[in-house]
Amino acid sequence: MKLPISKLIMASAVLLSACQTQKESSEGIIGKSHPKVENGIMTPEVMYTLGRVGGIEISPDKKKILYGVTYVSIPENKSNRELFVMDIDGSNKIQITHTPKSEQNAVWINNGKQIAFLTSESGSSQLWIMDADGSNRKQISNQEKGIDGFLFSPNEKKVVFFSNVKYGQRASDIYPDLPKATGRVIDDLMYKHWDEWVEAIPHPFIADFNGSTLENINDILEGEPYEAPMKPFGGTEGFAWTPDSKSIAYTCRKKTGLEYSISTNSDIYLYDTETKITKNLTEGMMGYDTHPSFSPDGRYLAWMSMERDGYESDKNRLFVMDIQNGEKKYLTDEFDYSLDMLNWAEDGQSIYFLSVYQGIEQIFNIHIDDKKIEQITTGQVDYADIKPINDNQLIVLQHSFSKPDEIYSINLNDKAITELSFENKETLDQITMGKVEERWIATTDNKKMLTWIIYPPHFDPNKKYPALLYCQGGPQSPVSQFWSYRWNLQLMAANGYVIVAPNRRGLYGFGQEWLEQISGDYGGQNMKDYFSAIDAVKAEPFIDENRLGAIGASYGGFSIYWLAGHHQKRFKAFIAHAGIFNLEQQYVETEEMWFANWDLGGAYWEKDNAVAQRSYANSPHRFIDQWDTPILITHGENDYRILASQGMSAFNAARLRGVPAEMVVFPDENHWIAQPQNAILWQRIFFRWLDHWLKPEEKK
Repeated sequence: MKLPISKLIMASAVLLSACQTQKESSEGIIGKSHPKVENGIMTPEVMYTLGRVGGIEISPDKKKILYGVTYVSIPENKSNRELFVMDIDGSNKIQITHTPKSEQNAVWINNGKQIAFLTSESGSSQLWIMDADGSNRKQISNQEKGIDGFLFSPNEKKVVFFSNVKYGQRASDIYPDLPKATGRVIDDLMYKHWDEWVEAIPHPFIADFNGSTLENINDILEGEPYEAPMKPFGGTEGFAWTPDSKSIAYTCRKKTGLEYSISTNSDIYLYDTETKITKNLTEGMMGYDTHPSFSPDGRYLAWMSMERDGYESDKNRLFVMDIQNGEKKYLTDEFDYSLDMLNWAEDGQSIYFLSVYQGIEQIFNIHIDDKKIEQITTGQVDYADIKPINDNQLIVLQHSFSKPDEIYSINLNDKAITELSFENKETLDQITMGKVEERWIATTDNKKMLTWIIYPPHFDPNKKYPALLYCQGGPQSPVSQFWSYRWNLQLMAANGYVIVAPNRRGLYGFGQEWLEQISGDYGGQNMKDYFSAIDAVKAEPFIDENRLGAIGASYGGFSIYWLAGHHQKRFKAFIAHAGIFNLEQQYVETEEMWFANWDLGGAYWEKDNAVAQRSYANSPHRFIDQWDTPILITHGENDYRILASQGMSAFNAARLRGVPAEMVVFPDENHWIAQPQNAILWQRIFFRWLDHWLKPEEKK
């Protein structure tokens, strides 16, 4: 079916060339853009010109901030990351790199005189050093498989880095006379993960550093078939040096195959660099144990720990261990919320941490002696990083629905918050963002549910607007004040929609009971929560109840497929990305079986398992006979979490039912749509579809 492009998306396309005004040298360096925003309206093309700030590192003398900014070029279909340094108060900002290859993982070394970083300038990702002003760049590693991350010891005489090692057998290993055979010989689970066939895994290597090169390289897990960092998203946060530089703690799940696929039981191990002896510090703790961090004096190890094996969304608890006697202490036992990251205070007496609380990612501080917790921040913004400077100051990353990450300073005495980086001020000052409203809506079981309402820019309460129900993925990912380059709620509002984003059952930030209700209840109370949210908002006089849509990805995509068979004509259009259509199919197709076992209750062939049978009875594919509403389906073929066959099955079923449907399949994308031109294509088709069905006055 050929659909017209809405007026706004056509305008966006016209603006593409104007938005892409990166400063580029003869080497093709992708740098900062200076778009001209028409009428104050954000478009996908404008959004992609925003610099992406991250990687805060404080200099040893606490006087400077090192950070990176990633810039995207839509025409070149790639990105580039550059490094910046500014004073601790945000003054004297200087860009210290100007290269066509990204600089990653940058840290201060040599008492702040030098910076170490990763770049693929020589052809593969290697460790480099340079002077603090960006001069005198020098490659110091030459690892055959490249380096994906690193961490210097406190005395900077050693470095741990991560590099891939071969895993499993190739066909040529079994039959050397068939060196060009491409068949994979598989005899156990976890043969694929996230977006790759598992033929290599990361190992941590420790090397001596003499100031210019790496020497005496040693694989901590030599000969062991275990990964560290843990895939798919683990990195340097899974490692911590002791302050004396003699040992390193690391996170590892020492399991393979079927055992790996059904377990989340990782542990914190301590490796002695002198004796090469490894000790399990968290043996007997059965869930995820992650994010090790030593106190400044080395007496305590702090880490995050989940209690139950197989439950990846369990409460992330804060523990500390006295290294001298091995005594463990559970610090957040009276705090009914989950941690996202932690960082020791400078005096070693307390720990700063992030936690989603009532729909906002906030900063907290807890004293290790009396477990007293103080909430440091409030307001409708999320925080994404914490760097303590002293007893009076934090340097943080902050974002919201209306603004991407920027660097801020927090004065702990008066709680004053000051922006420092202003990377995107020039562009954001040209954009009119929609009003964000916090609304608490009654659910069918008489509870209150936080629902974010995002209004179109220049909202007129006397007009009638179409509305979109945003269905969150995860399923346990919170609907906090997130900024996304895919599911950007302000971008949706800028296209003339009122956005309804409920924190339905199963999300972090409202206590364990609220979080855990969804497990084993797909298609249950959380779907009623969705109906409660949209029914409450559609009663507003400014909402046209005949122009409602619903959108979502991952579990949000499952939600769309489920709603399609149960919505009783509430909605006029659906969009599902990377969603689960057939739960039985999903159980035997996915890779991380612990997820399917916990959330669905078990296998579909377990006929005496009441929870599992209820889950599969609520599979969206069982209600295809009730589908009657246009649906757009998108999926990436490199998605091994939820295979593209799920989207194809849903599309085929819809068309066989005679339901208007369109499908976009990306052969080179995973669970997300990450490549710039694919991302813009996705956004254009997204709004083209919605505008066609929900804005009939714009049809041609």
